[in-house]
Amino acid sequence: MIRGTSPVQRFIRRVIRWVIVIPLWLLIALPNFRFAWVEIISHAPNGGVVVMHLFFCIILTGVIFFIANIIAGMIFVLPQWQRLVLLRLGKSVGVRGPGLFIIPPFIYSVARIIDVRIITYEVKATKTLTKDNIPIDVTAAVELEVENPEKAAIDVQDYWKTTEWASMEALKSTIGSNNLRPLLSETDKIALELKTEIDTAAKDYGVNVRAVRITDVGTPTSLIEELAVIARAERAAKAKQIQADAEKNVAESLAEATRTLSTQPGAMELRQIQAILDISKEESSMVIVYPLSSLMGQQIAAATAGSQAKKKPPVKISPLDNTL
Repeated sequence: MIRGTSPVQRFIRRVIRWVIVIPLWLLIALPNFRFAWVEIISHAPNGGVVVMHLFFCIILTGVIFFIANIIAGMIFVLPQWQRLVLLRLGKSVGVRGPGLFIIPPFIYSVARIIDVRIITYEVKATKTLTKDNIPIDVTAAVELEVENPEKAAIDVQDYWKTTEWASMEALKSTIGSNNLRPLLSETDKIALELKTEIDTAAKDYGVNVRAVRITDVGTPTSLIEELAVIARAERAAKAKQIQADAEKNVAESLAEATRTLSTQPGAMELRQIQAILDISKEESSMVIVYPLSSLMGQQIAAATAGSQAKKKPPVKISPLDNTL
C-alpha cells in the first residue's frame, strides 16, 4: 500500500484549496470581520454584536476551509507505477490510474493505492530437514509484482505479508520433499518447482511470481567432506567402467577382424604386406622380401641378419620372445 501522495498531487490540491478559500473568505467572512473591527475601534462598541459577528466570521472561515478541502481532495494524480482501487458506496467499481482524474466525494471512496512495480525479497528457511533427514539452511530470492490490484486490495488485507508467508511455507515444503543432492546440484529445477507452488497460492491475492532463485544452500562442514569422498569414489568407479568398456570394444573389434581375415581368400597376404610397409617406415630397419621357396633369398637374409648382429651388442632373448 502506498503511504503518502505524489508531490504533483499535493501541489495541485494546495493551489485549488487556496483558489477556493481566498475568494470565498473575502466575499463571505470578511464583511463580518470588518463590521466587528469597526465596532471594536468605535468609542461605544456593542459587545454582543461584536462577539456575534466574530463568531460568524470564525464559523464561515471553517466552512470555507472544509469546502475547499473536499474539492481539493477530489483531485488525484498517480504516477505510472501506481493504481487506485475505487469503491462506490462500499462496492468495488474497478481500478483507476495512472494520470490525473477526479473522484466525487461522499459516494466514491478510495480503497487502496497500490504500487505495481516488480519487487524482490529474500526468504530464508533455517535448520530445515531434507527428505534424507539432513538439516540445511536455504535462502531464496522471490521476484514478484501485483498483477491484479483489485484482488490485492479487496481479497486480502496485506498481500505482501501473505505472499511472504506463502513463500516461506513453499520453501520449507520443497526442502522436505527433496534429498540433499538435488538441492545442491539441481537448483534450477528446484527453483522452478518452488516458483510454481508460490505462484499457485499468490494468484488468489492478485500477485504474480515472476521468478524464484535459490541463492544459498548451507550444509554442515562434515557433510560436505563426506559428499566429496563419495563424489571421488563415484568418479573413480566411472573411469574404471569406461576403461573396461573400451577394452571390451577393442577385443570385439579384434575378434571381428580375425574372423574376416580367416574367411576371405588372400586377406592374410595383404595383411602381411601392410605389416611389411609399416616396418619399412622405421629408419633403422631393413626389409628383404623373398619367396618362401627361394634358397638364395634365404641365404641373403641370413647373411644380412648376421652382419647386422655383429654391429649391435648381443641381445638377450627371453623364452617368450623368439625375435632378434
